[in-house]
Amino acid sequence: MADIKIKPLADRVLIEPMEAEEKTASGIIIPDTAKEKPQKGTVMAVGPGTSDEKMEVKKGDVVLYGKYSGTDLTVEGKDFLIMKQSDILAII
Repeated sequence: MADIKIKPLADRVLIEPMEAEEKTASGIIIPDTAKEKPQKGTVMAVGPGTSDEKMEVKKGDVVLYGKYSGTDLTVEGKDFLIMKQSDILAII
């Protein structure tokens, strides 16, 4: 895990999405145009929280999030998502 120079504010979390599946369970290769947007990723940075929202996730956690959650951003050629902690569904 490389050090990221982005510090989320309030109850926001920076996530590095995991790669979309290349094959189905039966071994069929999925073309790029048909791949689902990943819904799982690794927490790279966590904001300090707010008086109403205590931060429950920490750097290094693998999390599940909603399909359309967060805002996409690219930093130094890598793709990330930044979202509110409330958009995270579970820590796995």
